[in-house]
Amino acid sequence: MSSDIVKKEDYILDAALRPARWDEYIGQEKIKRNLKILIDAAKKRNEPIEHVLLYGPAGLGKTTLANLIAKETGAFLKVTSGPAIEKVGDLAALLTNMEEGDVLFIDEVHRLNRAIEEILYPAMESHVLDIILGKGPSAKTFQLQLPRFTIVAATTRAGLLSSPFRSRFGATYKLEFYQLEEIEKIIMRSADLLKVNIDRRATKQIATVSRFTPRVANRILKRVRDYAQVHDADIITEEITGKALEMMEVDEIGLETADIKILEAIIKKHNGGPVGLKAIAAACSEEVETIEDLYEPYLMQIGFLSRSLRGRCATKLAYEHLGIKFSAEQNQQKLI
Repeated sequence: MSSDIVKKEDYILDAALRPARWDEYIGQEKIKRNLKILIDAAKKRNEPIEHVLLYGPAGLGKTTLANLIAKETGAFLKVTSGPAIEKVGDLAALLTNMEEGDVLFIDEVHRLNRAIEEILYPAMESHVLDIILGKGPSAKTFQLQLPRFTIVAATTRAGLLSSPFRSRFGATYKLEFYQLEEIEKIIMRSADLLKVNIDRRATKQIATVSRFTPRVANRILKRVRDYAQVHDADIITEEITGKALEMMEVDEIGLETADIKILEAIIKKHNGGPVGLKAIAAACSEEVETIEDLYEPYLMQIGFLSRSLRGRCATKLAYEHLGIKFSAEQNQQKLI
């Protein structure tokens, strides 16, 4: 499954199923409580909230939180991404069009280049934009005053942000994987919005293979719904769900074909690891970033993959799941 296909499908899913109010947003309770205090305090001071950084694996609700922040503050939300801001002029065009109290959401903020980051520093701290005209000794700097605004940034790889950039955010929150019960509630809410009848066992089955991620749960629910409609089933049952998952090549714990390829590449081609991410990507014909963002977090969460400075290693649990013998000698080699 390519990252482009996933992103296009995710966009359609988000438009239909994204929570529009705090009480519709299931999970991430600590973050919601902290954000409510941040927003309520800013309202009492009659000023925009501080800049917010949201980080964590893909599909956990960072974009949804950005939308809710804008809605709760009564602000207009402008959306962009790190790769879309290629030049200083792109950033200048965005910032000079901001109004008082607006929220600028920057997705994939770790992909901003350093030159753009440095222009953002004074914009975030002092609400000014420094523009340099010309080059060399004749270059001149002009300073434009900007309205007070809030940046909400999202990233799956907070470690790639520079320390000076991270320090400009007044509030930083890490989104965690969801509990199984929370995923079940999300599936039931989504099924209701999609006008789909689903029984309790099927709900639990989809939740089990959802990788503890709402986006994945919603994607699987829609594919199972498609299967049920094509086969004229009035209700999604455990049997219907099982057949749909088999067609989608999703196993009983949510592993997809790409996950299996990654584990097999580590075990069969590199004796279980440690092995570098680039070597894994080459063996699986996947992009390094796709593995890091989409597959590795879940494999680590379920204990199938471990990571160290020397590379990635498949664990005993991964061997057992694939039906491959795991020897004590292999385990000892990983510890050396």
